[in-house]
Order: sequence, then C-alpha cells, then structure tokens
Amino acid sequence: MTDGHRKRAGSVAGWIAKRASACGRAPGSVLLSGRVPVLASASMLVLVLASLFVLMSAATAAPATTSMPDSASASASASVGVVPYTVTDERGAALRFDAVPARVVSMLPSVTETVCELGQCDRLVGVDRFSNWPAAVERLPHLGGLDDVDVEGIVALRPDVVLLSRSARVTGRLDALGVKTMVLEPKTREDVQRVIVSLARLFALPDEQARQLWQRIDEAQAAEARAVPAALRGARVYFEVSRGPYAASESSFIGQTLAGLGLRNIVPATLGPFPKLGPEFIVRADPDLIMLAARHEQPLSERPGWPAMRAVREDRVCRFTLAQIDVLVRPGPRLAEASRIMADCLREKGAPPASAAGSR
Repeated sequence: MTDGHRKRAGSVAGWIAKRASACGRAPGSVLLSGRVPVLASASMLVLVLASLFVLMSAATAAPATTSMPDSASASASASVGVVPYTVTDERGAALRFDAVPARVVSMLPSVTETVCELGQCDRLVGVDRFSNWPAAVERLPHLGGLDDVDVEGIVALRPDVVLLSRSARVTGRLDALGVKTMVLEPKTREDVQRVIVSLARLFALPDEQARQLWQRIDEAQAAEARAVPAALRGARVYFEVSRGPYAASESSFIGQTLAGLGLRNIVPATLGPFPKLGPEFIVRADPDLIMLAARHEQPLSERPGWPAMRAVREDRVCRFTLAQIDVLVRPGPRLAEASRIMADCLREKGAPPASAAGSR
C-alpha cells in the first residue's frame, strides 16, 4: 500500500469515528432499536464498505502498474491466434490445422531441406528416397520416389500432413485415405521464396523468420556473383540436368542462378524449364562452357557432333560429383551453395566470351 492510500484510508476511518461519537456511541457499537441509532448504523455500514474498497484498491494497485517481463510478453503474444489456423497450398486447397503438425512426411528433397532449415527437422517422421540432407534425415524411413511412393508405409506413420509435389501421382489416393496432403512446387527462385513462407506458416512460425532465411540466401548468392571475374561474365553455358539429354533453360531456377552469375544460357525459356534436347541443338549452339553430372556422362567424344565443339576440344567441361549435383538440382535453401559451385567451375574452366566469339 502506498502512503497516499494509507492517508485516504485513515481519513475515512477518522470520519467514521466522528460520526459515531456524534450519535453518542462508540465507533464499533451498533443498536438495532431506535430511529437515530439505526440511521447512524446504516451510515456507518456504508462508510465501512467504502473504507474496505479503498483498502482493496490499494492492495491491487501496485501489481497493475508492474510491466510483464519481455520473455513472458513474447510468449503470450506468440500463442495468441496460433490454433486453429489455415494454410493454402499450391492447389489452392485451404488446409485447416487444430495444432501445429507434429508428424510430417516430406516426399520432395528440396522441401525436406527447407523444413530442416526452418528448424523443424524433428517433426519429420518419413521422407522420400532421395532426401539425404541434412544428415539427420538419413535415419528416417524412406518411402519411395515420384513413381513408387510407399502409400502403406506413409499411412502407417500416422502423419499429420504429407508434403508432396504437384506432379506426385498419389495425392488423390492419400486424400481418399484421409491423409492430409499439402502440395508444394518450387521451380523458380520466386517459388523457393514462396515455399519457405508456406512452410513457415504451416509450422506457425512468424513470417519474419521466413523473410530472414530468404534474405540470407539472396545475400549469399549476390556475394558469389560479385566474386565472378568480370572477364568471364557473359560466357555461354549449357547445363545438363540428366540423360536424355534434359537441360536447364533460362526459366528454371538453375537458369536463374546462372544468370545471377552473369552467364548466358544457350537454352531459351520458350522451351520450358527442363526440356529434352536433340543433340544437334547443343552442337549448333556451341557453348563456351558445359556443366553436367559425372554420373550421367558417357564419353563426350561419343556424342554425335560433340568432338567439334570448342568446349569439348579445350576441356571446358565441369563434371559435378553426386553430392554437388544434389545441391545444384534442388530448389531449396542451398541455392547459395549452388551459386558457389557454379562460380568455382567458371573460375576453373571458363574462358572469356569475347575470345570464344572471335574463334567462331
């Protein structure tokens, strides 16, 4: 109780004593007979109640002015409005959650990596065959690939949600079995950013956390681009994703990474993100630099027309390891590492585009 409250309570008590004396009674006495004493008693009762109110106000006033600790305030605000909540996936389906999903299956390596980069790896109970990063996911059940998903294995894990690509063929079957599915389709840098935000909202994380993750990726890629020697900018590149050959075009996230490094892709966006090319297309384009996976490579000299290409003659070919290819072909949180791998290849194998143009 503050000094001000004590003074107010004392004043009320003194006034009550004076009124009681005026009636010829001790302050604590009450008569129930006689008109004046009853009136005095009623007045005293009202005044006593008023005094008690003042005392109670004094007792509660101090805590009301004490600020909540920062940690408690943050915890309280974070819990407000978290559940139930709705997340919209790539199909436009609104998915309602009454609690943050504790058991999650991811059937897309890039999505698996994003879940873990957001600090939610411990919620994963199963992944696809190709998810292998970070190392923690290797101990989880692996449930097949795009064409041979282990539906029974997924159902047995009792997941709260299964994360799938739009091209997955089992989405409808899982939905029919009562398994909640969320479709995500990262194909470009913009898609990667959107998937990060969607997954953050799935796990009821603040949008700011998603924004900071994307900012780190973006800034790291920009730093790699600045480190590319000016003489190598503008080099014409062919990036082979897999046998077919299937290439990464300008419109793919790989093409965007190449462009970010100042390189020119020989495969135009009009052919789609990952078109299958005829061998004559590549020979005709005659790129300055070739990037491909060592595991997919047959001797380049055996490919029709390839021995005549300058990049093959001068061994301006980057042959990526399996681990490097995993980084390069996954549109996820390791985009900056992909930029570094490409930039290293360019510094080691690249030739100034001007001299290449002069040789043609």
